[in-house]
Amino acid sequence: EIARALSADPTLLLLDEPAAGLRLKEKQALADVLRQLRGEGLSILLVEHDMDLVMGLVDRIVVMEFGTKLIEGTPEEVQASPAVRAAYLGTEH
Repeated sequence: EIARALSADPTLLLLDEPAAGLRLKEKQALADVLRQLRGEGLSILLVEHDMDLVMGLVDRIVVMEFGTKLIEGTPEEVQASPAVRAAYLGTEH
């Protein structure tokens, strides 16, 4: 799917759950490809639930909860957010 999208020479690549169903090594290869594309100047909008992948790839994150923006910030800001913890990890974490 990514190769097909790239054949149109986009300036913005929209990806919805590209890591779904991938094994660890496949996810690492995907991350390498996405980093390379970013390095070549391609903008990428990534919808992904694999937080390890996301945190290692992105500059900015927007966290949504029930269709509403909960927070926007750097990976560090998002990880430190009590609102994100309450929404996705529960209040005991």
